[in-house]
Amino acid sequence: MPNTPEQQPGPVGRARRDTVDPEGPALVEGPVEVTAADGSVARSDRFVVAVCACRRTRTPPWCDTSHHRRARDADATKDTP
Repeated sequence: MPNTPEQQPGPVGRARRDTVDPEGPALVEGPVEVTAADGSVARSDRFVVAVCACRRTRTPPWCDTSHHRRARDADATKDTP
């Protein structure tokens, strides 16, 4: 089966780098296109893009650091008996 434009690899000799932080977003070397389940496409031309992995963002699919606010709230409740 031939590659469709969405499935074609990047430039020859250059690999994409993806770094996943279990407490935060996936960092992907850009430019990046993300296709949602409804078929909508979000594109970023930045050299590194933070893609939300926790689904708490208000700007999907991009990370807005909402996971930080959630983590602090959870830590504050641990100290309470």
